[in-house]
Amino acid sequence: MHILLVEDDVRTSEYATRGFSEAGHVVDALANGREAMIQCMQTDYDIMVVDRMLPGMDGLSLLKALRASGNKTPAIFLTAVSGVDDRVEGLEAGADDYLTKPFAFSELLARVNALARRPVASVETTSLQVADLTLDLLKRTARRGDVEIELQPREFTLLEVLMRNADRVVSRTMLLEQVWDFHFDPKTSVVETHISRLRAKLDKPFETQLLHTVRNLGYSLHAPR
Repeated sequence: MHILLVEDDVRTSEYATRGFSEAGHVVDALANGREAMIQCMQTDYDIMVVDRMLPGMDGLSLLKALRASGNKTPAIFLTAVSGVDDRVEGLEAGADDYLTKPFAFSELLARVNALARRPVASVETTSLQVADLTLDLLKRTARRGDVEIELQPREFTLLEVLMRNADRVVSRTMLLEQVWDFHFDPKTSVVETHISRLRAKLDKPFETQLLHTVRNLGYSLHAPR
């Protein structure tokens, strides 16, 4: 996952950044709320972890502004402001979760993973499209242009997860959780095997490649640059 961490305490920021990186995630760490607002306009993130007390723009104002602009990236407040009214205020500002300091990183990581497993959108989507690739979620069919692609059920689910996260890197851990419902590493090549099969059907018969391996991070489905 690509995580935006907005935290002005250097020790907390370094501690969380190291933990997320060791878990295989990519982290952009900022210490200023206004800079975070600008960054969110330029980059799509999978999760935001935000402190409430920030220079430039406080966390509440940051999240309210992002939600008003249409940004729906899941967000967790990580803060020492711990009163009940404060938690309610944070959630009403648009946060999806609220964790108070001091905190255990294992709990923060679990909450981040839980948010990542939520559906991408609350409105029901019946089809997905990336470039000339179309996935019909009702008929359970896939096409590139006028060519129908035959997929096994697990391949269809794998492609759906990749298409819902188009232009983003989807880690092996995320695929294990969302496609196979594994919340541990099975120590097998099940992901790599299915990616290889999907790529053979999705890309090899066509001129342009859509499914890309991002070294040491995961996989990304996107249109030709």
